[in-house]
Amino acid sequence: MTTVEDFKVKSHELLVELDSATSEMMTLICAHQMSGAAWEEAVRRQHEAYEQWIGYLNERS
Repeated sequence: MTTVEDFKVKSHELLVELDSATSEMMTLICAHQMSGAAWEEAVRRQHEAYEQWIGYLNERS
């Protein structure tokens, strides 16, 4: 069982990655680059970051 402080630290780490991945996607959207290798990698990264964060939240239930 993790402590509240452990939860805060890990949750923050995962949210920073999710925010960064989402920002990267938004940058590509603003540049109208919603296809190609860069877009596919950005989508993969954002999806993975989201899944990791949700997985962490669900394992604490």
